[in-house]
Amino acid sequence: MATDVRQYGELSTQLLLESRRSTQTDTLLKYNDSLVRSIIREQRDLEKSLLAQISKTPDDGTPPPAVIILQTAILRNKRCLLAYHSHRLDRLRDLYWNVGGALPHILGDPDTRSKLSPHEVDYLRSYHSSAMDFRGEFSNEVDIMATITVPPKELHVSVRVVRDCGVIQTELGAIDFRKGQRFMVRRADIEHLIVQGYLEEVLGP
Repeated sequence: MATDVRQYGELSTQLLLESRRSTQTDTLLKYNDSLVRSIIREQRDLEKSLLAQISKTPDDGTPPPAVIILQTAILRNKRCLLAYHSHRLDRLRDLYWNVGGALPHILGDPDTRSKLSPHEVDYLRSYHSSAMDFRGEFSNEVDIMATITVPPKELHVSVRVVRDCGVIQTELGAIDFRKGQRFMVRRADIEHLIVQGYLEEVLGP
């Protein structure tokens, strides 16, 4: 009768392949909770087997070959788990800054939210809180949340409202941005709305 035989490290290899696919497609894949839990269970089984083999070590101190094999498998699983989660955190930070640090925009998107684990949601909230605290230290000099790669020539910019985004506080006061309207406003006040796709910069007259 056929049995389900799996080599050590096979599950963690699947996890790395997911990270590679995420990089190649430039997308954030759904957190693979079931696979991560399976690897953790495998780790526990490997550690139990390792302890059993160590207890069989002869008096001369020479460990059985199985000890080296098990220890190598355990360390490889750990590295793969760390690499997978590190890759996802990099993707989450990129996603955060690509929308100008607008956390509600990320967590309010059902498709994106469904791909995150509860721990990743907590991480984003904590990261956002730290970014806001850091931003507050420089609020009078520069907006660190603005994703500007080329310094603007003018402090003010003409924008067209692409999607309703409600009332926004600006240096001119509260402005209700409604689709189709055009405004001349300070760039620093609405840069994040341009990044998020609510406004578009009008270059011509």
